[in-house]
Amino acid sequence: MMSANKVGERMISERQLRILEAIISDFIDTAQPVGSRTISKKYPLGISSATIRNEMADLEELGYLQQPHTSAGRIPSDLGYRLYVDSLVNVHTIGYEEKEVIQSLLRSRIIEANDLAKQAAKLLAEFTGLVAIVAIPKFNKCKLGNLKLVKVSDSRVLLIMVTDTGIVKNIQLGISNTDQFILDRVSDTMLNHLSGETIENIDMRSILKIKDKLLNYGDFVDYLIPILRDALKSLNGTEHHTEGLSQLLTIQEFSNPEKARAIFDFLKNPENLEKLVEGSPVNQLSIKIGSEIGLDALDECSVITSAYKVDGKTDGRVIVLGPKRMDYGNVVSIVNYISNTLSDVFSGITL
Repeated sequence: MMSANKVGERMISERQLRILEAIISDFIDTAQPVGSRTISKKYPLGISSATIRNEMADLEELGYLQQPHTSAGRIPSDLGYRLYVDSLVNVHTIGYEEKEVIQSLLRSRIIEANDLAKQAAKLLAEFTGLVAIVAIPKFNKCKLGNLKLVKVSDSRVLLIMVTDTGIVKNIQLGISNTDQFILDRVSDTMLNHLSGETIENIDMRSILKIKDKLLNYGDFVDYLIPILRDALKSLNGTEHHTEGLSQLLTIQEFSNPEKARAIFDFLKNPENLEKLVEGSPVNQLSIKIGSEIGLDALDECSVITSAYKVDGKTDGRVIVLGPKRMDYGNVVSIVNYISNTLSDVFSGITL
C-alpha cells in the first residue's frame, strides 16, 4: 500500500486510511457513531486511543468523517464512503448455495422477459435485504424476430413477439370468435412481411399492407388492426421491476416513516426509475453515493448498478438501492453474479 492516498487535493496517510476503514466497517455493522476507544479496543492498529482521536479529528477536517450533534463519535461522510469504496472494499466471492439458487431460478423454463426480470429482482432483494430494480431493455427498439397469435379462450388471444435479441413479450388481446387456423395464417403473413423491422417502426401503414395479403379474412383483419396498433404502442419505454420496498422500514436510516415514504413514492414513479437507469454507465459497474446519484430524493442512499447484455448488446440494468451504510463488497458480488447470469440467460432464449 502506498504511504499516502490523494483524493482531489486531500492527502491522507496510510494510518488515517486504516482508521477510516475501521470506522466505516464498525459503522456498517452497528449503525452507531464510532469513537476512538471503540476503534482502539476492537481493531489491532497498534496505536493509542489518543492518537486515534487526533487522527479522527484530522479526518473530519479533511471531510472524510462527520460528527452527529448528539454524539461524540464520528460517522463517514459521502467523501469517506467514496474513498472506502474506491480503495478499501474487497468484493466477496458469492457462496456456492447462493449460486445454485440463482442458477436454478433464472435458468428455469421462464422465457417471458417480464417474468425473468421479476424473478431476478426478487433474488436481489432477498440476498441483499435492500431495494432491487431490474430494468428490461426497450422492447420497441429491437427488431422483430418471431411472432405468433395463439387462441387462449373464446374471448382472448395471446400475441407472442420475440425480438432478434431473444426477448419475449406476451400481450393479451381482446379478440372473440376466431379459429386458430385463421390466427396461424395471419401470424405467418405478418411475420413474412415484418420480420427484421424495428418494432417501433411497425406502424399502421405496415399493417395495412398485410391486409391485401389476407383478402379472405378481411372482416377479421379490419377488427384486428386497431387492436394490434394499440398493443404495439404499449411497448414503448423501459420496463422496471422493483422488489424489496417494504424492507426500507427495517433499515435504521429509513425507520422514520416520512423519510421511507419519500423514497418509496420516488421509486414507485416510472419516470424516476427511468432517470435512475439512464444515469448509470453502460459498460461498467457503478457505485454512486448520496449526492453523486443526482436525485434529491436519494441523497441519503447509495446505488449500485450493473448492466447485463441481451445477445451481446448492453441494454438491461440491475440496480440495488440502500443506505450508504451497506456491505458494499457483498452487494457488489451479488449484483455482478445476477447481471452476468441474466446476460447468459437472455442470450439463450428462443421461442
